[in-house]
Amino acid sequence: MKLNKTKSYLDITELSIKLDLINKKTNKPATYILRFWEKKFNEIKPLILKGNRRYYDNKQVSIIKFIKHLLKDKGLTINGVKKILREKKNIDGSRKNNIEEEYFKINIKNKSKKILKRLNELKRNGKKNSH
Repeated sequence: MKLNKTKSYLDITELSIKLDLINKKTNKPATYILRFWEKKFNEIKPLILKGNRRYYDNKQVSIIKFIKHLLKDKGLTINGVKKILREKKNIDGSRKNNIEEEYFKINIKNKSKKILKRLNELKRNGKKNSH
């Protein structure tokens, strides 16, 4: 199977870095965490190609970000996260999941802060000095 060139994919190392899953001792991407989560959560289904290389599309990245938020930021257990993911499936699209809503609010707030910071940098330095 080949990667769809029109879709953007992240490999397991890139995703570990994006999610800030870094081994504190070695300062290298902690890809083992994603492999472990893949075994625990049926929702994580990377595209696995030749050589056992894992690739994640945007939908998978979103699911993994949500799982990371629940485990690392909220301090839930794996079973607790599984329960929330199960309930989310049973909700049938209605917005009853307060934890998910809170996650999206935090996500939007963080993105807004980054955009405002970037705009302020552009105002201070002008366009020609931007990266």
